[in-house]
Amino acid sequence: MAQIARIFDVETTGHIDKKTGALPDVIESAWLELDAPPVCGVIDQFEQRYKPTKPINLGALATHHIHPDDLVDCPAHTNFALPATDYLIGHNVDGFDWIVIGKPPVKLIDTLALARMVWPALDSHTQSALLYHLKGKAAREQLRNAHSALADIWICREILLALMNDLKATSWQELHELSERALIPTVMPFGKHQGVPLAQVPSDYRRWLLNQPDIDPRLRAALTK
Repeated sequence: MAQIARIFDVETTGHIDKKTGALPDVIESAWLELDAPPVCGVIDQFEQRYKPTKPINLGALATHHIHPDDLVDCPAHTNFALPATDYLIGHNVDGFDWIVIGKPPVKLIDTLALARMVWPALDSHTQSALLYHLKGKAAREQLRNAHSALADIWICREILLALMNDLKATSWQELHELSERALIPTVMPFGKHQGVPLAQVPSDYRRWLLNQPDIDPRLRAALTK
């Protein structure tokens, strides 16, 4: 049975609350269902807006330009449902989109993590920056609609194809495994040793951290290498 892979993106009312973990409401979702690598042809696409119960933060509004007035006649945000999916692909999908839709049981392919691994010398790894890296001046027209969910997933597909070409990846599972490897941190992501290479983190702090019950599994794996 063929496995289903979707490039996915959401726009929301704001950020994930770092203190409480409270999630924003999804106000727009879009996905492209893709054929198997290496062609990754588009089988189907979807886009839908939703009416939130939370106010849209000004920072979010300035990014996606979706005003509450645009959502008055849309279905409630609770109507969002991800169709059957084996692999969910997106730019920072591991750090945001997958989380705000409730962490469904899918395998993730994070193009942001892969781009940082494949093109480490670039000064920026945002989708817009990567499109300029790949297409030069021609990217400008395509980026006029950036930060709508539908526009972003088409940009993500271009980045995905370039990554697959450089990585010589031939399957979704191979890309997933490479993505998981790319997501393992190499420097301390927080705390008093933030930014310090993990190999240089003091042993007593390392032991203390490994005894914490809520440590991120990827950080734990990196610290125990």
